Amino acid sequence: MPGPPALVLLAGPSGSGKSRLARVSGCVSVRLDDFYRDADDADMPRWGEIVDWDDPHSWNGRAAIAAITTLLDQGHVRVPVYDISLSRRIGWHELVLPDAPAGQRLCIVAEGIFAPELVRPCQELGLETRGIWLSRGGPLVFVLRLVRDLREHRKAPHILLRRGWALLRKEPAQRRAAEAKGCETLTMREAAARIKSLRRS
Repeated sequence: MPGPPALVLLAGPSGSGKSRLARVSGCVSVRLDDFYRDADDADMPRWGEIVDWDDPHSWNGRAAIAAITTLLDQGHVRVPVYDISLSRRIGWHELVLPDAPAGQRLCIVAEGIFAPELVRPCQELGLETRGIWLSRGGPLVFVLRLVRDLREHRKAPHILLRRGWALLRKEPAQRRAAEAKGCETLTMREAAARIKSLRRS
């Protein structure tokens, strides 16, 4: 008989394919980026003249954990919709936990760059939690991220280039930090197989 719902906290560099993997995983997907704070929040960390969106203090981890636990406990939860181009919340939407498919267990994939911050807190709450750091080649991630961000008009081009170069240099340290917080580094193929096996267990 399938076990209780499994929680996968999926991290990786911006542009590494987290959202795509969550979308095709067959699991309920929680976008952790929707828990960013508004840019005009007085306590937002800054990087030069712009907000440092890669600092965990730019994000509301407590609200993300509360949403995940509510979804597991009640089967539904109201979560924010965040517009990255506007750097603010623009609305809300409802996430619903479906019935488990026959012979499978439910799985929630919560994806975002700050997912490692939640691994141990969720485990301490008694949730069956698996942390994954999605690893892809640095230059490939740089190009994919830049193409996506330009297409979606996330920020001005010069900011995207500056941030992308900084993230490329920071990725090895981010991966080591994620591993220290309980994440396992996997390729896209390995991560997809791991999620598939969790749904069968």
